[in-house]
Amino acid sequence: MTTLADILVRHGSEYLKRHDQNILPSHLRVMGDILSCRTESMGGQTWFCCDCNQYHYSYHSCGNRHCPQCQNDRATVWLEKQEQLLLPVTYFMTTFTLPGQLRALAYAHQKKVYNLFFKTSARALQDLALDKRFVGGHIGMVGILQTWDRKKNYHPHIHYIVPGGGLSTDGKKWKRTNKNFLVHEIPLAKRFKGLFLKALQKEGLYHLAPKSVWKKEWVCDVEPVGTGEAALKYLAPYVFRVAISNRNILSLKEGRVTFRYRESETNIWKTETLEAARFIRRFLMHVLPRGFVKVRYYGFLSTKKRKLIPKIKELLGILLSPVKKLSQKASKPFCCPTCGRAMAFIGELPKKRAPPLWMLRPQLQGTF
Repeated sequence: MTTLADILVRHGSEYLKRHDQNILPSHLRVMGDILSCRTESMGGQTWFCCDCNQYHYSYHSCGNRHCPQCQNDRATVWLEKQEQLLLPVTYFMTTFTLPGQLRALAYAHQKKVYNLFFKTSARALQDLALDKRFVGGHIGMVGILQTWDRKKNYHPHIHYIVPGGGLSTDGKKWKRTNKNFLVHEIPLAKRFKGLFLKALQKEGLYHLAPKSVWKKEWVCDVEPVGTGEAALKYLAPYVFRVAISNRNILSLKEGRVTFRYRESETNIWKTETLEAARFIRRFLMHVLPRGFVKVRYYGFLSTKKRKLIPKIKELLGILLSPVKKLSQKASKPFCCPTCGRAMAFIGELPKKRAPPLWMLRPQLQGTF
């Protein structure tokens, strides 16, 4: 199976040479971590199989959130935490998408624009929900930023999972919504556009946005998605999934990468082939700024207000039960890849200092 690390080993130096002046430090870090992941440079353990009389080595993962080999178990833990907050109401998926004219600005100023994107979209939805024509109360929501479309092109959008209802302004009643309706999409989009415009002006970025974007209608999507459990299970993989996973890379031949994607209109799997350097570029476009939080909580689902959940459940007539302990991954013995028997632990392998990325371009030494 071809992996992203294989592509970086064979064509990473070509990509670095092509984008020498513009490559971001965060992109260099991700490339280095992916190349290091589960290799000698990460360190690990030495094991011995008494039956085969052979030594085996287990190397550590890099832990980078953009690495296709890491993050596999975190989605399950996240899902269990969210399920403890579920309410017996209809949930809604509300999606905000940045217009195409703003994508260049967003990519050039990612941390600022992504933060403004979260702040203004969440505010727009909360403001509209307070209107008595809609919810008439304070809602809670979980927002997840995603920067790619099905073909892995740059397409920033935020999905919010919203319980169908809210707390009254005095905090004494639960305001239940219709199971098929949360808020109107058109006024929501207008409110979002107005808030985003003002936010760009305040940050000094308004002059970088094309004027045409303010003349067009913006689009938001609000859909009922059934129980909260179903909605969370749908979004959980997106919380920790990287833009292009190894299982969707089909081949690397003659400097060209073929990968598969599921077409949104038909839900049919299709393929696309790109020059290796362009493929690497498309992957790195979705690397988030260092320290950026891509999952955020608002209203009564925010960390500070989550203490309101037991009260809301009482208002909904739910008998409170003890909080379930989160499942922990049981430790398994390291088994011999040849005979399958448990092996004896010999010792730790030290981490090596030189990231494999230096092998692609020695003059990068000191970047890490």
